[in-house]
Amino acid sequence: MVAVLPADVQDRDGAAPLLKAVRKLFPFLKKIIGDGAYQGDKLAGVMRAIADWELEIVKRSQLPGFTVLPKRWIVERTFAWFGRCRRLAKDFENRARIAVAFILLASIRLMLRRLARL
Repeated sequence: MVAVLPADVQDRDGAAPLLKAVRKLFPFLKKIIGDGAYQGDKLAGVMRAIADWELEIVKRSQLPGFTVLPKRWIVERTFAWFGRCRRLAKDFENRARIAVAFILLASIRLMLRRLARL
């Protein structure tokens, strides 16, 4: 089940219906990590009401230049891996289910390569 939202919904406002659907699929989750756009009492309250999840906000560094942010590099690294797949390098797909299928294929490819190294 996927939450369907209008196109003009902010990420922070669309997170609550999405997290309700995620709760059913992944009941074992304990912590949700987000960037500064997801901070606020409204979303934190919704998360506690849905599943007693902890919301951890990873804030940007105020230091000049490049700094590795904790937890954030995990997401960026994953997007970089997906970008190495020709079909995912650009947004070619016009249907979400096809894009999800190619993301799953890219994930399977990554895991098979890791298993083959063993």
